[in-house]
Amino acid sequence: MRVLLVEDDPMIGEAVHDALKDAAFAADWVRDGHLALDTLAVQRYDLVLLDLGLPGQDGLQVLASLRARKDTVPLIIITARDALDARLRGLDGGADDYVLKPFEMAELLARMRAVLRRKGGQAAPVLGNGIVTLDPATREATMAGGQPVPLSQREFALLQALLLRPGAILSRGELEDRLYGWGEEVQSNAVEYLIHALRRKLGAEVIRNVRGVGWMVAKGA
Repeated sequence: MRVLLVEDDPMIGEAVHDALKDAAFAADWVRDGHLALDTLAVQRYDLVLLDLGLPGQDGLQVLASLRARKDTVPLIIITARDALDARLRGLDGGADDYVLKPFEMAELLARMRAVLRRKGGQAAPVLGNGIVTLDPATREATMAGGQPVPLSQREFALLQALLLRPGAILSRGELEDRLYGWGEEVQSNAVEYLIHALRRKLGAEVIRNVRGVGWMVAKGA
C-alpha cells in the first residue's frame, strides 16, 4: 500500500517514514501543505497521514481542499493540537481519525489498518478470498487448511495489493506502485521474483498470471 506522510518536523518525519517502510508500506514524505495537494493531484495513495501545523498551507486547509475536490482518500490527522475544537474540526472536516503526538508507532499502524478496513468495507481484521488469508498485523499468510507462513515486507505488500482487489488484474506498474516509494530503485524483475517467492511458500495456485496483462488472485465465492 502507498502512503503519503505530510509532516514538516524532520525528526518526526524521518522516524515515521522509516517505520512505515519497515511495516511494508510504500511511503512518500512531503513537508508542506501546497506540495501535499500537488502530490495528491497526480499520484494515487491508499492513505494520508497529515500534520496540521504545516508551512505553506495549514493541515486543516489541506483537508478542506481535498474534500472540496471530491478526493476521498483515507486520511488520519497526526498532530500535537489536542484542543477539542481542533479535533472536532478535523473529524467533521473529513478526517477518518485523529492521533495526538507523541504517539506509539504500533498504535498508529493499528489505526491505519482500522481505517483501511473501514474504507474497504471489511470488518474482519484479515484479508482473504477463500483460498488464502493475510493478516496485516502479523504479516502472515495462511492457505486454507494450512499453517500461517511469515512473509517478507515486499511479499506481504504484493499479496496485500492483490487481495484488496480479488478478481482484478494488476499490471506490473500497478504492483510496483504499491511496493516502492520515491527514490527506491525498482529492479526489472522484482515483481516476478516476489510472485515466485510467494508461490514457493504458499503454492502455485495462490497467484494467477494473465499473460501479457498482469497478475491476480481469484475472487472468493
